[in-house]
Amino acid sequence: MKHTPPINKTWLMAGVAAVVVLGGAGLYAMTRSPTEAPAAEGEAGHSEEDGEHAEGEEAGGKEGAVVLTAAQITAANIAIVAVTGGGGGETRLSGRVEPMIDARAAVAASVGGRVERVLVAPGQSVRAGQPLAILVSGDAASLRADADAAQANAIAAEQAHSREESLADQGVVARRDAEVAHAQALSAQAAARAARARASAAGSPNASGRLSVTSPISGVVTSVQVGPGGFAAQGGVIAEVTNPARVEIVFNAPPALAAQVRAGSAIRVQGPAGEFDAVVTGVAAGAGAESGGTVIRARPSGGSLPPAGSAVSGTVVTGGDAGGLTVPSDAIQTVEGASVVFVRTAEGFRAVPVLAGRQAGDRTEILSGLTGAERIAGANAFLLKAELAKGEAEHGH
Repeated sequence: MKHTPPINKTWLMAGVAAVVVLGGAGLYAMTRSPTEAPAAEGEAGHSEEDGEHAEGEEAGGKEGAVVLTAAQITAANIAIVAVTGGGGGETRLSGRVEPMIDARAAVAASVGGRVERVLVAPGQSVRAGQPLAILVSGDAASLRADADAAQANAIAAEQAHSREESLADQGVVARRDAEVAHAQALSAQAAARAARARASAAGSPNASGRLSVTSPISGVVTSVQVGPGGFAAQGGVIAEVTNPARVEIVFNAPPALAAQVRAGSAIRVQGPAGEFDAVVTGVAAGAGAESGGTVIRARPSGGSLPPAGSAVSGTVVTGGDAGGLTVPSDAIQTVEGASVVFVRTAEGFRAVPVLAGRQAGDRTEILSGLTGAERIAGANAFLLKAELAKGEAEHGH
């Protein structure tokens, strides 16, 4: 039975030294023993080499194994990553960064009135509840008068009820009269509450009908639609406010994609400043304004988005098996014509043959060879392939 010896430390040092020369990690310096010296000539050199080889044979290195310490792995910048679920094909989408629905407010006048003052200008930051303009409205004055009158009626009805209760207790009037007064007091209180609610909805005007139009959100004023002395009709827009921090990505997708993408799906986004990961927050079939296509909304997994209005593109994985596995594409190496990944072991790494499937973005589907519980070499896995090849070549001599 053919036995493949373990990788000789000298081979490992030679391979990593070459990586250092090419700008890789400083693994050579980490692995070289300070006591290691060239073999002496003659029998002494052969004896030492044979002894080292015999020691390696005795250690019983497994086939396809690369022995490295944690410090050497770190020095070589070899990333250790987990095998993740996924798989499937990729679909490219185009979209834009847009304010969220609750990040935009078109602040309108609840009652018609004359614009007395405008308190903000485009580009100014405002907080929720901050006044944007002052209106003077006859309708608002009437609403305030109605609220005051209803409140007075409620107070009078409650006092009348108290008197009837006292007289009923003394036997002067019938108990039924006290009960009728109680019902009238409750009705007056209800009318007062309704009148106060109408006045509050109008902006809580004072007795002169003067009221403030306030912003419902914090953000930046993007436009002002009125000026001092002008008239604001009921429902007319006074100003528009947008919160620039509350933005999301909106992609336009084919209708068929609505059945393949769901909230929580990962999506890779290419923006003006580079790539970043995002998560789908909502999928709306038939929501396209013109085409009736699918609208996909997403937010970044971490960090911030480009400014609103920025054009972006995205790649979403679709049609995958929920039980499938994927690994970074650069984790897959070709050794003797077979695809392998280097699985982390207690001694270093071991080359494990795998059957690779479809590639989506920077990840590749693994059809067989892994269980999903492994931790493998990701970035710079090619260094392990080089070391494995050097070891086998050296052993061939």
